[in-house]
Amino acid sequence: MKKIKVGLVQQTNTADIHENLKRLHANIEICVNQGAQLVVLQELHNSLYFCQVEDTNNFDLAEPIPGPSTGFYGEIAAHYKIVLVTSLFEKRAPGLYHNTAVVFDTDGSIAGKYRKMHIPDDPAYYEKFYFTPGDLGFQPIQTSLGKLGVLVCWDQWYPEAARLMALRGAEVLIYPTAIGWESTDTEEEKSRQLNAWIISQRGHAVANGLPVISVNRVGHEPDPSGQTNGIQFWGNSFVAGPQGEILVQASNNEAQNIVTEIDFTRSENVRRWWPFLRDRRIDEYGEITKRFID
Repeated sequence: MKKIKVGLVQQTNTADIHENLKRLHANIEICVNQGAQLVVLQELHNSLYFCQVEDTNNFDLAEPIPGPSTGFYGEIAAHYKIVLVTSLFEKRAPGLYHNTAVVFDTDGSIAGKYRKMHIPDDPAYYEKFYFTPGDLGFQPIQTSLGKLGVLVCWDQWYPEAARLMALRGAEVLIYPTAIGWESTDTEEEKSRQLNAWIISQRGHAVANGLPVISVNRVGHEPDPSGQTNGIQFWGNSFVAGPQGEILVQASNNEAQNIVTEIDFTRSENVRRWWPFLRDRRIDEYGEITKRFID
């Protein structure tokens, strides 16, 4: 029977990167003290969510991989002997940048990285200005705790991404996230958005018979341009089991560290009860690669 304890760090951020790093370190330690062996951080956790505006000065936030942040988080992973999932703004080359998740193993080494594949371009989420779509594919990252299917935020709406990770042997799906509400949305609309976000990811858990870990930002971050009222990140970080059951869920308005246990043996049992992979009609899915079937 294989069980691991996972820690989720749901954090509010400031414009002071050094302060954010201090908080992250402290919050990781809190999770470790509660037994966490795997700790997952939110999307672009070092800074404010800078994609609310298109500003070339924000490219100064990016760094190479390996680089200063990988050194910082590698030391933390090695010190606490944990697997750590981070989310960094990668400078690959001049003019070429990615939104990249980096996973560290228990010895502090980089176990692997994943470059965000689906890049949004919506009001207050101008990510296409900053990020080139990933080119590493949907490849799980092998760690000492198992194969992690790490994806990032907007990827969480796409069943194809989750499925391909599962088909390549991922034992858990992990989504560092930055998503929230615009203040002018009605309460009914806010509820619809949040529930759709949760339902989609729980659906990935069910369809693939895998646990899902989703870690979101929380708190209000203003729009530097003043064109909107900023984003109220809605938190609600959660872990779902392989039948979509919610194992633990964080607040929608407070910074919070939560630790829970996931049981990989349960995934095996669920896949025996619900053999979706067995019954897939792979001979009939060829058109799935088309943009639209006219």
